[in-house]
Amino acid sequence: MSKPVKQIHLAAHFPGVNSTTVWSDPAAGSQIDFDSFVHLARTAERAGFDFLFLAEGLRLREQHGAIHDLDVVGRPDTLTVLAALAAVTDRLGLAGTINSTFNEPYEVARQFASLDHLSAGRAAWNVVTSWDEFTGENFRRGGFLAEEDRYLRARQFLAATWELFDSWRGDEIVADRRSGVFLADPDAGRFDHHVSQFDITGRFDVPRSPQGRPVIFQAGDSEEGREFAASAADAVFSRHGTLEAGRAFYADVKGRLARHGRSPDDLKILPAATFVLGDTDADAEERAHVIRRLQVSGQTAIRTLEQLWNRDLGAYDPDGPLPEIDPLVGEHTVARGRADVRMRRDPLTVARQWRELAEAKKLSIRELVIEVTGRQSFIGTPAKVAATIDSFVQSDASDGFILVPHLTPGGLDEFADTVVPLLQERGVFRTAYEGSTLRDHLGLGPAGRPRAAAGATVREAS
Repeated sequence: MSKPVKQIHLAAHFPGVNSTTVWSDPAAGSQIDFDSFVHLARTAERAGFDFLFLAEGLRLREQHGAIHDLDVVGRPDTLTVLAALAAVTDRLGLAGTINSTFNEPYEVARQFASLDHLSAGRAAWNVVTSWDEFTGENFRRGGFLAEEDRYLRARQFLAATWELFDSWRGDEIVADRRSGVFLADPDAGRFDHHVSQFDITGRFDVPRSPQGRPVIFQAGDSEEGREFAASAADAVFSRHGTLEAGRAFYADVKGRLARHGRSPDDLKILPAATFVLGDTDADAEERAHVIRRLQVSGQTAIRTLEQLWNRDLGAYDPDGPLPEIDPLVGEHTVARGRADVRMRRDPLTVARQWRELAEAKKLSIRELVIEVTGRQSFIGTPAKVAATIDSFVQSDASDGFILVPHLTPGGLDEFADTVVPLLQERGVFRTAYEGSTLRDHLGLGPAGRPRAAAGATVREAS
């Protein structure tokens, strides 16, 4: 029996709080004006995308007291923007990153339940932690949490929010014309949650939302992250860019689902990906080269290297070789406000790998940073890009992609107008929405009580 053809899932990442935005392009627009968000959201919706994804920026990012050249704008509050977009879209899912370190479960659960109601079931939550003292200075708690404490808080945060979401069954409200609205179940919304990080008791004041709880996104590649994804997440924001790495990650995470009582369709794996289109493959390659040079200036290359080396490297030439000195190992880094997994794993091993790559390919610092920081990129004619995306999905390297344009707000337009119709011709992408909720779009079943909230872990914000 032949393998059934898989339907591709596509989403749009609003550019800005990442390293892909090209501010210097004349077509680049505002990161603040609501029209920018509306343009990208409506483009994604007319193309039939599953959802729009917003990252979270809690503080302008800097090193040595200087703002990064790619991070000078920041981002309006994620939930405010998503709530506003709910009013100007009809089917597009609305996904936002909200961290568990500087928020409280009751507040976040209330916000996402409200967004799910306002959008008629289109809300999604990307759960992260925040690792640095720099961001913590903006909050009353201040400072930062040690790694074991922030993951403990994250696990308990998820468990608490899910208890709040599940405190309503959905049938407790009875309307009576004479006496108004009252609760048929006197215990509706009640919660009583006592753990080391949270000591909360009361009644949740937002009735069960259309999806029951928002779609839960997770983004992490550690053993803990993979196990959480298999046990409780609805979708994974993956960084695996090559076909081989994508297939290995896909098989590993999907292979864990059965022991949690889940099927492969219960979890979607969606890597982030950039794209560059051209009239010919050669034209697209040339455009891609120019774009990557604009994305990684000399300053950005040095600042990125400092995040791994944990040293001031301002005296080094970005067009010269890597430093001969080794990185300093430690959590208190020079990269204030820049969370990067390379700093918190094994910097000495990563530095050795980078040196070997730079030597083998004769790369300067800037060229190396361009090489190692690039996401999965689809480069070529629309026909080639459509075929490549389809091959990744049909080969079980992903269930689709979260596309990250390099321009705001029109960076998705060309893809929507040229690549999407080709995917539709292949019969692998919808021509119209069949359901109304984000769970419908992703092919997920109704939200039940989470299986592993107490043991969940999440990715740290980047």
